[in-house]
Amino acid sequence: MHRTYSLRSSRAPTNSQLQSPPPPTSTTKSGSLFGKSSLGNTFRKNAAGNFGPDLAKKLSQFVKMEKNVMRSIELVARERREVGKQLSLWGEDNDDDVSDVTDKLGVLIYEIGELEDQFIDKYDQYRLTLKSIRNIEASVQPSRERKQKITDEIAKLKYKEPNSPKIPVLEQELVRAEAESLVAEAQLSNITREKLKASFSYQFDAMRELAEKYALIAGYGKALLELLDDSPVTPGETRPAYDGYEASKQIIVDAENALGNWTLDSAAIKPTLSMRTTTGDVYSSDRQRIDDDDGDVYANDQELLHSAQGNNYSSQGNTANNNWPNEHSEQHDVPTNANGNGTANQHRPVEVV
Repeated sequence: MHRTYSLRSSRAPTNSQLQSPPPPTSTTKSGSLFGKSSLGNTFRKNAAGNFGPDLAKKLSQFVKMEKNVMRSIELVARERREVGKQLSLWGEDNDDDVSDVTDKLGVLIYEIGELEDQFIDKYDQYRLTLKSIRNIEASVQPSRERKQKITDEIAKLKYKEPNSPKIPVLEQELVRAEAESLVAEAQLSNITREKLKASFSYQFDAMRELAEKYALIAGYGKALLELLDDSPVTPGETRPAYDGYEASKQIIVDAENALGNWTLDSAAIKPTLSMRTTTGDVYSSDRQRIDDDDGDVYANDQELLHSAQGNNYSSQGNTANNNWPNEHSEQHDVPTNANGNGTANQHRPVEVV
């Protein structure tokens, strides 16, 4: 978020970036012609499936398709920033309230584009990690082919020349080839599991961060909309003077603090597992144990993401809430449910282990 609440200032690193330093810039951000057209996407995908070792073709095509996805996200991020600028530009000539609110909304929309741009770099790291599996697959293919070739030669000789002196020699080569193949296959098996888990964990963490920051920005955006007086006026009637400048500025401050202080450890949404598992309690840190007649029940005790404008913008490290003008405080109360707990009613699944 921009500390001067405009689109021109530089930004300090967020807590999330300090906790996990951002990856290098995505390799897709080249601005090439093919990177911006469906023709280039189709060519890359088909070329990846037509060349290279057979074992690595499918994953090669998958990696290329993911690169096309990244280029699409890059286009969305770039257009999103332009949209934010255009919204601010359009609202400038309107009444004071519309002008102020659209300017601040433009900042939030521009920030979404910035977050999507950061997501591209993290997405690229996920894709590059998967490429390491493809490289191992490509290296294993020759050992498989060599073993198969020797096996075919032995079978051919035994059919045509059962007493050929080449057969013992080929059988010794086959033993060595099988040993090499076993080592390569074990390496492929280990690396496939290691890199698959690491790559998708990286991707899902990036998705989680982007999604929760989307939710935060949406909440602060709705808080900005509350500053607009949308009550109808009759012809000739003038609206009351707009006095929400400090409030809109404070909303941007709060949004900046919430986004800057967000980390994976403070993620508000936790997944639940509603089925029996044999691989251990994968979400044990988010559950409380309950004794039941049928065994141990683990229930998720983490509430879903609160509305960003509720409870003085929840618990995202907001340091500026004490300065919120009193005349606008009623706009940011958390909607309460029948239980009066400040959140929507949740039906949380439980797991029987």
